[in-house]
Amino acid sequence: MTSVADTSLGAGRFERLYDYAERAFVTLLGLSIILRFLPGLAKHPFDIVLLTSECAAVAMVLLRKRSQRTDLSPYAIAIALGGTTAGLMVRPGGQPLVPEVAAGLVMIAGGFLSLAAKVCLNRSFGLTAANRGIKRSGPYRAVRHPMYAGYILTQAGFLLAHPTPWNAAVYVVAWGLQILRIAAEEKVLTEDPAYRDYAAGVRARLIPGLY
Repeated sequence: MTSVADTSLGAGRFERLYDYAERAFVTLLGLSIILRFLPGLAKHPFDIVLLTSECAAVAMVLLRKRSQRTDLSPYAIAIALGGTTAGLMVRPGGQPLVPEVAAGLVMIAGGFLSLAAKVCLNRSFGLTAANRGIKRSGPYRAVRHPMYAGYILTQAGFLLAHPTPWNAAVYVVAWGLQILRIAAEEKVLTEDPAYRDYAAGVRARLIPGLY
């Protein structure tokens, strides 16, 4: 007969193994996007903003602290890994829809927003839905998920500069998965009374007045 302690031990072992696997996964993804983007940076210097943003997310996963509560259901894992993977599958190409400087400024604005969110999060960062502490400072005073908002803004700027059918399809999938990811994260976070209090004061999840 399996005891409660044995069940808890098994769950803890699985969580540790998943943590190591997730770190290895994002490291490989980070290396892949670096290899794809480096050859074209001289021609498209603003792409460094997207590259830096994605690599910073990889670094934060590697340095993060353990969570208080993590959703390791197959659904939560799938949308977390899918949302992360999809955004990294873009590649330079196509004719810009706007002047490259304008697209670059959009990417920079998104990069600053996601960077500000990362600074507030510090080591409280991960891919799968988890509670690593409630943040209320900086951009978290305006929206509940400013890092995702910054990613989408940076990615939108990249799409304006590289509007290929492939990149558009990638971002349709990536942004859809981010919405599902936000819902999964909030399902975990709203178990915490502190987050429910925070959410009551900050109504916007991603875009004030829209979502």
